[in-house]
Amino acid sequence: MSVEIRVPQLPESVADATLVAWRKQPGQSVARDENLADLETDKVMLEVPAPTSGVLREIKVADGSTVKSGELLAIIEDGAATGASTSAPASAASPPPAPATAPKAPPAAAEVPRTGPAARRVIEENSLAPGTVVGTAPRRRVTKADALQAAAVEAAAVEAAAAPPSTARPGRGEKRVPMTRLRARIAERLVQAQLSQALLTTFNEVDLGAVQELRARYKESFEAEHGVKLGLMSFFIKAAIEGLKRYPVVNASVENNDIVYHEYFDIGVAVSTERGLMVPVLRDADLLSFAAIEERIAQFATRARSGSITLEELTGGTFSITNGGIFGSLMSTPIVNAPQSAILGMHKIQDRAMVVKGQVTIRPMMYLALTYDHRLIDGREAVQFLVAVKECLEDPGRLLLGV
Repeated sequence: MSVEIRVPQLPESVADATLVAWRKQPGQSVARDENLADLETDKVMLEVPAPTSGVLREIKVADGSTVKSGELLAIIEDGAATGASTSAPASAASPPPAPATAPKAPPAAAEVPRTGPAARRVIEENSLAPGTVVGTAPRRRVTKADALQAAAVEAAAVEAAAAPPSTARPGRGEKRVPMTRLRARIAERLVQAQLSQALLTTFNEVDLGAVQELRARYKESFEAEHGVKLGLMSFFIKAAIEGLKRYPVVNASVENNDIVYHEYFDIGVAVSTERGLMVPVLRDADLLSFAAIEERIAQFATRARSGSITLEELTGGTFSITNGGIFGSLMSTPIVNAPQSAILGMHKIQDRAMVVKGQVTIRPMMYLALTYDHRLIDGREAVQFLVAVKECLEDPGRLLLGV
């Protein structure tokens, strides 16, 4: 029995997707739920699982094609074991059959090394032949580290083969690659934010000595109790929520000629991945404990980098926080994640000489930046919001007492 493979239902905000690569070719056996192809949308990577076991008979759409929800991608022969259709596109056609004197069955699904989304992305971006990447994980699974190692070896070989004579100027090569859909979408949204909002940034600085002392005092018992490390981000999210409660306009957004005040706190947390920056959203963050915040952030980061995060987890949000300090940034002006109206930028913690109660002392300081839409938020409110965040972080007891 023939089974049609179609594009999964895409979310309302996503019009189409790009078929990045087929993971199976006509004539190959497939197991139920095995990934047949990778689809890339503006924000996430999607897999197309096989609904049944059998043989991939025919591919209807070639690599690199743009597809829409419900579009026919391929046909599987349910329960079949051999044979392949000849109507597949040229780019995805199966190899010519072996001589009749030496028939050979297609490889079983279990014999084909599985490759995770992150590893596949590295393989594709570096144009690596799949057979050159050796999997080191159980069952020969190819990990991202395996793909990066293969890419480094390939790059070294290419560089050695194309090394210029000693009289040539080094470092003059070029490499042109198309933008991924995610990178193109990020570029589009950033430009749109700059053009549609009156963006302004205000700064302050915060002494994180009290937070660091609290973390040092309780980090072991916190991790033992909750199974997750006590990081900085939970303190900043809690402090930002206190600031948003005091100054609701920072949590609002502009829709046409209306101001929409959000009476909930869905906080976006920027996560850097190989494919670009993603901002998963913590829903109702004001109702979450420190442990729940840290646990969800860790899960978001892992799934965003593996490509398994969902589009729904990346949409919405009333306010965002980004941490350039993990890369060593001392100061920056983040761009608002439209249609939100403000974003808080964290930076590197650096020991600096400060005057405290008339005495010069060394304190762990961080610059804070708030970029905001000046059409909606006045400078007074932006400054007062940052001051509220600063007060909560310099005296974390305020976060528990709500003062």
